[in-house]
Amino acid sequence: MRTVCGKVVVLGLQGVGKTTTVTRYIQKTFIQTKTPTIGASFFSCKVEIGDVCVKLQIWDTAGQERFKAMAPMFYRNANAALLLFDITNYDSFESMKGWVQELRRNVFETMLLCVVGNKIDLHDMRKVSKDEALQYANSIGATYHEVSAKTDQGVGLVFEFIAHELIKLSGEDLNHTLKVYENVEDHEVNKSSEQLATETGVVENVNLSIDSIAHGKSIRSKCC
Repeated sequence: MRTVCGKVVVLGLQGVGKTTTVTRYIQKTFIQTKTPTIGASFFSCKVEIGDVCVKLQIWDTAGQERFKAMAPMFYRNANAALLLFDITNYDSFESMKGWVQELRRNVFETMLLCVVGNKIDLHDMRKVSKDEALQYANSIGATYHEVSAKTDQGVGLVFEFIAHELIKLSGEDLNHTLKVYENVEDHEVNKSSEQLATETGVVENVNLSIDSIAHGKSIRSKCC
């Protein structure tokens, strides 16, 4: 089976639901936590699309301003970015635009951008209209998605979309950091994944889905 390994970075203001969105997909559960991410957490998940196995290496970054200076070490060499905001918090939408400017200043290779509006279960409290968010996403060449990490609405579709697009990217003649393997054993892919993670300061544990830089917690993957 052909394997594609891509790096995904998750960016957004504190409290928009970055961690809950990722853990909803990885662990198939909603973890309501008030503890903010410190630095970043690393997740790994395999997604099978037809005859291709896509390994997503997901970096969930801290949304607090004091950690912003650390962000470049996590989005460097990323192939895709999830730019999250809270549809009930207009300031989070404006803050998300700042991350787009940050990526444009510092990332020079092809990157898939996905603008994601979270908390659509709170639609009665919406402050950012779908039309405005969609218009902005179109203006920066991104796709737009709306999700609810709490109710699991649309979350899987976002990550499956990224997997599909990374497969397309791997087949194009572009300068990118995607790693593509043809008919190799699983342990060889994991080895390369560890080496890639080490470049940004964290060694991934084989067959584990998350390695928190801040807290050192590891959880077995429930993803496919």
